[in-house]
Amino acid sequence: MNWHSKKVLVSGAGGFIGSHLTESLVELGAHVRAFIRYNSRNDRGYLDTLPAEIKSSLEIHWGDLKDPNAVRKVVRDVDFVFHLGALIAIPYSYVNPMDFVQTNIVGTANLLGACLESGIERFVQTSTSEVYGTLHYAPIDEKHPIEGKSPYAASKIGADQIVLSYHRSFGLPATVIRPFNTYGPRQSLRAIIPTIITQALSSDCIRLGSLHPTRDFNYVMDTVKGLLKAVSLEQTIGEIINLGTGRETSILQLCEMIRHLVGREIPIVQDQVRVRPAASEVERLICDNLKARQMLEWQPRTSLEDGLKKTIEWVKHRPSHRKTVEYVI
Repeated sequence: MNWHSKKVLVSGAGGFIGSHLTESLVELGAHVRAFIRYNSRNDRGYLDTLPAEIKSSLEIHWGDLKDPNAVRKVVRDVDFVFHLGALIAIPYSYVNPMDFVQTNIVGTANLLGACLESGIERFVQTSTSEVYGTLHYAPIDEKHPIEGKSPYAASKIGADQIVLSYHRSFGLPATVIRPFNTYGPRQSLRAIIPTIITQALSSDCIRLGSLHPTRDFNYVMDTVKGLLKAVSLEQTIGEIINLGTGRETSILQLCEMIRHLVGREIPIVQDQVRVRPAASEVERLICDNLKARQMLEWQPRTSLEDGLKKTIEWVKHRPSHRKTVEYVI
C-alpha cells in the first residue's frame, strides 16, 4: 500500500483507538484528516498528546456526526474512511439511550451517505465484540448470533447493519472490523484495565463489581494493525472480521496479574453495586480469529502480560490518571 498517495479520514480521531490509528497513518505517510466532535474547551482529546511533528501534519476538522452538512464537508476528496466516532460508555447508554441511537446509528448513516456521494475507495467500520451478547458457543466467530444486551450494543449492531446494507444496496466498498476488548495506553479510566491499574498503584484495595465475567483483551496496536490490513485488501469488502487473541481472562485473573506487575499485593474487594442490570450482563467473550488470520494474515503480536506492562508505565507517567476510581463490570 502506497499511503503517501492517500487522503484518509478518521472519525473519532481524538479517542483511544482513533489517536493510535491516526498516529500510525501519519507515520506511514498518509495525509490524515481528523474529525473531532466540537467542544468549547478546544480539546482535541489524545491528539494533543501526540508528538509535535505528528500534530503539525494533521488536518483537524471539528463537527458532529449527527450534522449531515458537517459530515459531507469532511468526507470531500478523501480516499479512505476509518469510522471510529461513537458513544461507547455502556453505563451511560442506560441513562440516555437515544443519544446512542442518534450518534451511533444516525451519525453512521450520515457518514455513509456522504461517502456514497463522494465516491470513496474504502470504508472501514469499527464495531465491538459487545454486539454478540450472550455467548452461545466458544470461541465466538463472525457467524455467532448478535444480541443487543445494552443500548450501546444495540446501537453498534444498528451501525454495523446500516454499513453492510450500503455495501449490498449501493455497492459501497465497506468492511466491518469487530475488535474484542482493546486496551493499552491512552484508554479512558472508565475502562476496566486502567481502573484496576490506578487502584493497584494508588489505593489500599482494588474495588470492583463482578469478578467472574471473562473477556478477550487485545492490545491497541494489534487492533490498529488489523484496521490497516483491512483497508488494503480487496477481499475484505463486504466482510465482518473479528480481531482478538483467542485467550479468555476473567476480571479476577486480570486483577491478580496487575497486582503482581505493580508489586502491590493489596486485597481485591467485590462490591455488590452493579452498573449493568442483571439481564444485560455479558458473562463471556472469547474470539475466534481464524478469519482474520486467513484473510488479513493478521495475528496478535503483544501478549497480555507485555501489553499490561506498557499500559502500567503509561498510567504511572500521567498523574491525571493516578486517582482512585471504582469500576463495576
